[in-house]
Amino acid sequence: MWAGFCERVEDGLIGATTEIHDEMCHIPGDVGACLIANKSTIVLEVGEDWDWRTYIEHAQRMQVDHKDFISEFTGGSAKTICLNDLTIIALAKTLGLPVVSMERLVSEDPSTKKRRIPNICKAEGVEHLSFNDFLRREQLTF
Repeated sequence: MWAGFCERVEDGLIGATTEIHDEMCHIPGDVGACLIANKSTIVLEVGEDWDWRTYIEHAQRMQVDHKDFISEFTGGSAKTICLNDLTIIALAKTLGLPVVSMERLVSEDPSTKKRRIPNICKAEGVEHLSFNDFLRREQLTF
């Protein structure tokens, strides 16, 4: 399964922002080494040959639209997403790809300020997959 995942990384099928890539580099073993070795195929840099202007527009708008749910704007609440999470949602929206995370949708009761990555994905029309759903979709098995 992990070899299949690394093949997808090497083929340029996994994308991330610099912030998310930096977090992924803490994964130990062969998978972490694969992510580090393939940074140039994973990370899309602003100014390169892709629709980075739309990405910036999405990221800036999302910071305003979801301000009440971003930890950096709410005093660091653990009940909310962070700006790094928002960057990957903006990237997925720009590229028309799903976001893969281990988080689950939480209550969307308007009286609560708790939101997670799947909540913001849903609000933005971005598909969200659990890691297990991603593995199934890619037909990666043990």
